[in-house]
Amino acid sequence: MKIFLFLLLAHVSSFIVPNKMFPMSRHQMVQTTERSSESLNEVLDGGDSPKRISTKEPSFNKSLVDILKGMLDLYYGDRDFARFYALETIARVPYFSYLSVLHLYETLGWWRKANYLKIHFAESWNELHHLLIMEELGGNKNFGDRWLAQHAAFFYYWIVCTIYALSPQNAYNLNQHVEEHAFSTYDKFLKEKEVELKAQEAPPTAIKYYSEDKLYVFNNLHNSDMTFEEIDKKRPTINSLYDVFVCIRNDEGEHAKTMEAMQVEDF
Repeated sequence: MKIFLFLLLAHVSSFIVPNKMFPMSRHQMVQTTERSSESLNEVLDGGDSPKRISTKEPSFNKSLVDILKGMLDLYYGDRDFARFYALETIARVPYFSYLSVLHLYETLGWWRKANYLKIHFAESWNELHHLLIMEELGGNKNFGDRWLAQHAAFFYYWIVCTIYALSPQNAYNLNQHVEEHAFSTYDKFLKEKEVELKAQEAPPTAIKYYSEDKLYVFNNLHNSDMTFEEIDKKRPTINSLYDVFVCIRNDEGEHAKTMEAMQVEDF
């Protein structure tokens, strides 16, 4: 835990750079993210990637996330659902931080960014259901796992609030790397456990969220110019636990693309 806090505090103190505050409109975000998502790597590594505010900043962010992910992997080992529970507990925190800072600015009368509030709430709602699914799968059954994830999330919340208040684009870049790691983690899990997952039933929470609930909030995290009705027609089919993790993986890809789009410098 001390190493975790040290690395994150180092990030706050050493890598804040001037930037344009919240430059992206919803329309511009849609235009930026209109790229094939067949593979997340095609989106993130293609030649049409948007310009960054700093080359130094993303490099540090990526290294930081690599180190923290390695620590989590080392601690949880092959306890996949416990690791995913921790991942989802921590991964939803940035959206709470963004919303808190945005509400503070609006309360102070500085400016209002309603489209950002809608997007980040949709993202937090999505991550909440990922967490509920992991809890239903037993990922939170051990006290030690809950204690570690919840305490890490508590400190991470305040750190992200600070980064976001000083440099929103830095905060978005940091979270992009977190979401990319989440996508890669779930993608690897799906490939390694495909047969086993296809033999298991989907949790009721996942069936309700992906197959039965109204998709207004869910649709808001998908960055495309499709209407809600068109996205509704692509509602995922949930027949097994494998399908659930495919949906979760794809959701993380959407989060990563959104975080990438919100860092664009020139429009």
